[in-house]
Amino acid sequence: DVFEQPQHVGHKKIEFHITTDIPAVLQMNSEKEEKNDLYATTEEINNTGFGRIFPAPSSNDKMETEEEEDEIPSEFISRRDLEKNRLSREEMEKFSVFKNYEAGDPNCRIYVKNLAKQVQEKDLKFIFGRYVDFQSEVERNMFDIRLMKEGRMKGQAFIGLPNEKAAAKALKEVNGYVLFEKPMVVQFARSARPKQDANEGKRKK
Repeated sequence: DVFEQPQHVGHKKIEFHITTDIPAVLQMNSEKEEKNDLYATTEEINNTGFGRIFPAPSSNDKMETEEEEDEIPSEFISRRDLEKNRLSREEMEKFSVFKNYEAGDPNCRIYVKNLAKQVQEKDLKFIFGRYVDFQSEVERNMFDIRLMKEGRMKGQAFIGLPNEKAAAKALKEVNGYVLFEKPMVVQFARSARPKQDANEGKRKK
């Protein structure tokens, strides 16, 4: 009887008072158990100690998963997938579309070519949307996709991004990404200004 009783009391105390401060638990125990159950209280101290150790790692795990979710928005492609399906520099050199490749002058518009026939705007939004903060109305309005499906410009697209920094990041991470078995060639879009200058130069001559 003496051994059974403190075990029952001990278990009940652990369940109900695990969240309270240890001194309070000890005081309550000593009052109720009248100094007879020293073994039970020491067991309880150990148990509350273990109880406090267990929650710590689980909260860390939660934080890690949340961080991953923040980094990878579900509606857009993840950086991991981009890297996994992107050609290396050596592989790019084997494709004629990357011959004489030049990124061009940095600006906030991107030019994409060598797109497969089945590529749609939603595919490009899935890839380039990760460089846009959709919570900002300004950035949302700046994001623009023009996919050419007919004529000479077929298989090409122009993508407007919020700023030069986002465009540079997109170019670096997406160039060589294989979409529908065709590697995308990503460059900065040429602005119209240099062409005008060239025309003026011809006129002067």
